[in-house]
Amino acid sequence: MDFEIPSEIRAKLAELDDFIEREIKPLEGEHTQFFDHRREWARTDWENDGRPTRQWEELLAEMRRRADRAGHLRFALPKALGGQGGSNLAMAVIREHLAAKGLGLHNDLQNESSIVGNFPVVHMIEALGTSAQKKEFLEDMITEKKRVAFGLTEPDHGSDATWLETAATREGDDWVINGAKRFNTGLHNATHDLIFARTSGQHGKSAGITCFMVPTDAPGFKVDYMWWTFNMPSDHAEVTLTDVRVSASDIIHLEGEGMVAAQHFLHENRIRQAASSVGAAQYCIDESVKYARERKTWNKPLAVNQAIQWPLVELQTECEMVRWLVYKTAWYLDRGDHMQVTAMVSMANYRANRLVCKAADQAMQVHGGVGYSRHKPFEHIYRHHRRYRITEGAEEIQMRRIAGQMFGFSRAK
Repeated sequence: MDFEIPSEIRAKLAELDDFIEREIKPLEGEHTQFFDHRREWARTDWENDGRPTRQWEELLAEMRRRADRAGHLRFALPKALGGQGGSNLAMAVIREHLAAKGLGLHNDLQNESSIVGNFPVVHMIEALGTSAQKKEFLEDMITEKKRVAFGLTEPDHGSDATWLETAATREGDDWVINGAKRFNTGLHNATHDLIFARTSGQHGKSAGITCFMVPTDAPGFKVDYMWWTFNMPSDHAEVTLTDVRVSASDIIHLEGEGMVAAQHFLHENRIRQAASSVGAAQYCIDESVKYARERKTWNKPLAVNQAIQWPLVELQTECEMVRWLVYKTAWYLDRGDHMQVTAMVSMANYRANRLVCKAADQAMQVHGGVGYSRHKPFEHIYRHHRRYRITEGAEEIQMRRIAGQMFGFSRAK
């Protein structure tokens, strides 16, 4: 067994570090209000239903343009899309590395904008879309001429996603959609929305759910309001669809097999999300150790106290274990060994998301009152990563998937 990070990945990390110092840090320094204690308030248009401010969105867009010109943004995309075909292992290592640097324009937590793009919808369309859909959407999604949101969750259905009440019925060559979506991420500026609707089959069954690419300016498509969440600004909309008409050419993948598209989106996202959680956890641990060595109480460094040492030792040990679970899972994904990887993705995801929440909480405790303030980044890290214990598969769902494989209840034993 070889546990060495491949040399080409280590070289990429060095390249990214140099790019950040040369081009991203100076840009960030011109807009400090988005990264210091004012960050949440500067980023949020409170009078516009809590949406991101125009200035914040423009800064993120400029960061992505610079990253694209430098050849970093599309790293994980196929070469046909201008990417480098970066592996899942490389992306896991990179996402962890960037998150371990702490808050910054290079890798923003609130909307997952990074110098190395994740692009789960691009991957989904590239793998499952028609030739016409690929031509229309792929390049425009990367350059943000088109912005595609993701609408699976409903007011009465979250984890039980196969019980969708949103339905589409066929009328001639068209489909007519009626229903509602909740926490429909990306709707603050989306041009299109991926709407999952039941077109046939029984409630509770994945067969019969279809994924439609719906223009957000279609008659009957309405963004009702944004949900104000633990971490602002918000791009999580409540949406209603009333007799929204789309064509058969707007179906992604195949009629009745929309959950294949949904799982493609989630599988890619979960492992990279886990890697970011490990990186953010390591940042919290490192900052706590540094502070404990510098801070003196009763004329002694705080670090000499076992009450400080041991919780951080526990966290560092867990961080090391979860890190290698993430790497191993990404390695299996690169091999295409999906029979092995299903439960491992769930393990890595729920454990990494728990880990970073514990690490951020402990960092606040070690730093005392200052750690609780917004002048330190730990509260922001906690508020962002806490959502991942619920979204894209709550940790209880992840644990159920693992149990299903362990006890033989799922199809993949």
